[in-house]
Amino acid sequence: MSGTPDILQRIVDYKKDELASAISRTPLADLKARCADAPPVRGFRESLERVDEAGRTAVIAEVKKGSPSKGVIRADFDPVAIAALYEKNGAACLSVLTDEHFFLGRIDYLTCIRGAVNIPLLRKDFIFDGYQIFEARAAGADAVLLIAAMLELGRLREFIAMARELTLDVLLEVHDESELETALETDCRLIGINNRNLRTFATDLGTTERLCALMPPGRFPVSESGITNRPDILRLTAAGARAFLIGESLMREADIVGKLREILGMP
Repeated sequence: MSGTPDILQRIVDYKKDELASAISRTPLADLKARCADAPPVRGFRESLERVDEAGRTAVIAEVKKGSPSKGVIRADFDPVAIAALYEKNGAACLSVLTDEHFFLGRIDYLTCIRGAVNIPLLRKDFIFDGYQIFEARAAGADAVLLIAAMLELGRLREFIAMARELTLDVLLEVHDESELETALETDCRLIGINNRNLRTFATDLGTTERLCALMPPGRFPVSESGITNRPDILRLTAAGARAFLIGESLMREADIVGKLREILGMP
């Protein structure tokens, strides 16, 4: 993890203490028992592929209150109500921010949202320890995000195998050519392309265009960050993206429904 961008390193350093507290409250053995009793997952990758193959726009709509760079994005934040609106208006899947300190999320948002919707949920967080994968499954996630910028290849492979054993899908996120090369050395099908530069936080949709051109057959590219309107979707689709993770441009809108339907190309 020597090349990890500074912001990610600061987040991981903080979350190590957070993890120690979580383990003290809920030992791994208890989480494993909860996973064993958890209901079947709802296929995250399957849902994206089904929508894409039907010729519709596969959007992973994000439930996110804030971020380190933007602060509070949505003050009137009701995660369950937002999730229900997303599902009702065409989202294929949901992304749920569970990081509490930096993104104002909570792990129990997954449990609450799962009880209110039927579409699959991604746990979006900074996963660096296997405990967090068991935590995701126990809380109701159907998939987890892994970030290539903060995990070495061996750890990525280990976590992908662990997720698979728990029947979770993995969205493996990259943001440059080197990270894509690493991701392609795993057998993960869902490859997230983050258009946000992890050092400057600037977004550039050209990142998806550039990395999709290097994507071999058999992978399923998901464009993330900086997607604000229907023309962005059409541009990224032309480049080869097959699904789109959209958060801030939805969460900032007073009319979430109208914005989502516009992005999806719906009347």
